[in-house]
Amino acid sequence: MIREKVRVSTQTPRWKCVESGIDDKRLYYGRFILSPLKKGQAHIIGIAMRRALLGEIEGTCITHAKFAKIPHKYTSPVGIKESIDEILMNLKEIVLRSNLYGTRDACICVRGPRDVTAQDIILPPSTEIVDNTQHILTLTEPIHFCLELKIERGWGYSRKIPQPTKPFDPESGYPIDAVFMPVKNVSHSIHSDKRGSREILFLEIWTNGSLTPKEALREASRKLINLFLPFLHAEEEEEEDFDFLENNQNPHIEALPIDFYIDQLVGLPPRLYNCLKRAGIHKVTDLCLDKNIDDLMKRTDFREEDIERLFNIIRNNLS
Repeated sequence: MIREKVRVSTQTPRWKCVESGIDDKRLYYGRFILSPLKKGQAHIIGIAMRRALLGEIEGTCITHAKFAKIPHKYTSPVGIKESIDEILMNLKEIVLRSNLYGTRDACICVRGPRDVTAQDIILPPSTEIVDNTQHILTLTEPIHFCLELKIERGWGYSRKIPQPTKPFDPESGYPIDAVFMPVKNVSHSIHSDKRGSREILFLEIWTNGSLTPKEALREASRKLINLFLPFLHAEEEEEEDFDFLENNQNPHIEALPIDFYIDQLVGLPPRLYNCLKRAGIHKVTDLCLDKNIDDLMKRTDFREEDIERLFNIIRNNLS
């Protein structure tokens, strides 16, 4: 663990890494300061940076697995110690480092008996595994084992919800819930100088090893800058540039906070809540940007009167 003495400048605000360490291959730590700041500025920056670090930085995960010669999830694989569920959970824990975009293919082809680890994955170019020792499964017999994988890059949390009405197709394989967030945790604290006229912001960042805390801090800063850049340009009054609002936004909602989760909606009936969750809707903005209402009604037992009731609940919560 590296530690440095904190010295607060009296000039333009500057940042510095005052402590860093690696607990293991999948846990990096960094502690940073930003000073000097005026009263209230540390609170504004701390909250914005924490939300950007946890929600805006992209990561790479395994999102799909297809087993050869295994007809169903609940089949007991011959010559394999683990169940299918255990193998999928182990694949979910693998940490990848990559700059790729879109979906890429990977695979595992080995012969037992042996332990199969992340090192046995044949990866696409520009992709590497942070911890090659991550256990996947154990082959107990001299069998050939092949597993096709798909790797994607994204942000946030992607939950793969199977459709209960759709019969299982072994050719389609198994979707895997993806946690694309490379930053595991962030905390910030605010301290005042001796005179009490200036503030010091401390940021503590833990990452999964796919990037360092310093890299995460810089990436989050770039994300925040890009979000505010439109306000630095002249206001655009031409309506055609905003046609996407009419095409993508539901007319029931005019303005929604990006991180407003449906779990926070007061008065939402359990049936509507369960329908939204089954459809993969976790934030209110998913209703107007990512999910089509007609598709929602086809996949769940949503009714037309439920749509109006849902948007009334949302408006009441946001008012």
